[in-house]
Amino acid sequence: MDAELSRRLLALLDHVEHWLPPTPVAVDWERDVAALWQRHPLGGRLVPVPPRDALSLNDLLGIERQKRALIDNTRAFLQGHPANHALLWGSRGSGKSSLVRALLNSLAAEGLRLVQVDRHDLAGLPTLVEQLRHQPHPFVVYCDDLSFEGHDDAYKALKSVLDGTLTGPPPNVLLYATSNRRHLLPESMSDNEGSRLVGDELHHGDAVEEKISLSDRFGLWLGFRPFNQETYLETCRHWVGHLGHADDWDAEASDAAVRFATLRGGRSGRVAWQFACQWVGARRLDTER
Repeated sequence: MDAELSRRLLALLDHVEHWLPPTPVAVDWERDVAALWQRHPLGGRLVPVPPRDALSLNDLLGIERQKRALIDNTRAFLQGHPANHALLWGSRGSGKSSLVRALLNSLAAEGLRLVQVDRHDLAGLPTLVEQLRHQPHPFVVYCDDLSFEGHDDAYKALKSVLDGTLTGPPPNVLLYATSNRRHLLPESMSDNEGSRLVGDELHHGDAVEEKISLSDRFGLWLGFRPFNQETYLETCRHWVGHLGHADDWDAEASDAAVRFATLRGGRSGRVAWQFACQWVGARRLDTER
């Protein structure tokens, strides 16, 4: 080989190595129950991650219907029965992401494995799905806080994997996503300009149809609403007892929780957790002084 050509090839390899991320610990799906998918210019990789916490399904209050629907759908999938891709949408902090985490903690022993994909890495989703196709485990591919802007084409990869190719997703892969938007894409007044009445029927224009078509590919829609005050206070009581002691919850704590939610501008599971952290932390400091 020509010396100059060899020098150029070595220089090219050095350049490529700068693009490659450090070699991660290999995923062992017998040991690992969750991983992150990270896309890079030469493909993608799976990085194992431990469960974030020990959150259980019993810790999630006020969303019993959503819990039961997602558990039943996931168990059907794990047992080889028909199951749907799921879209968890609705109010911020209402338990969408927490439900997926608790689901993994509860069903990992039954074989569930989870791969989280960031929205910015969705272009590599078909590559990931093809890798998982040949694994013996059932996988939920999870996209958290999913939404797209009008100029963002990443949603096309998601549409294709969900229900837009000849092969479709393999039988051992389901997609779960959480979003504050029901249709995942931004909606504007101008989108409705193409809608028209045909007799008594409303026919949407192409822009609306395009936006609805993405969320339509999820067979299970689960809506999450803001908590009423009773559910919010019950959730506060639960987390105060979990982080501290049952006697940390009293009338004073209840009044403080209401004020806390008012200042935050809403009631949700996230706000209840944040209040409990503040209240129990302050109580422990007081006892140590």
